[in-house]
Amino acid sequence: MKSPLEDFKEYREKMNERILNLDHLGINRFFNLDTNAYKEGHLDSKTKELLGLVASMVLRCNDCIDYHIIQCVQEGWDDDSLIEAFNVALIVGGSIVIPHLRHAVETLDMVRNEAN
Repeated sequence: MKSPLEDFKEYREKMNERILNLDHLGINRFFNLDTNAYKEGHLDSKTKELLGLVASMVLRCNDCIDYHIIQCVQEGWDDDSLIEAFNVALIVGGSIVIPHLRHAVETLDMVRNEAN
């Protein structure tokens, strides 16, 4: 049986491919902007992914939280650093972020368990 994280990854990949195949200029440009925003620049991509995670938590997007946690782990962030980022999101976003904090901790646990 697949984990919820595996389901998320498969669904995201399938639907992103479907969306890009719509061949809509505006949509494709937005996806391109999103991809390029996380590339190396004055800030490294590792830092940018952490920023994306905090923003996703404050904006309360669980799909985005999942994506950025996966990316942050791949970029080499350790759990202590991610938990500090979770705290920043909580402070900035307030108590409404708590359900998304729960989700983030659960996702981090799943990502770490998949790696073992």
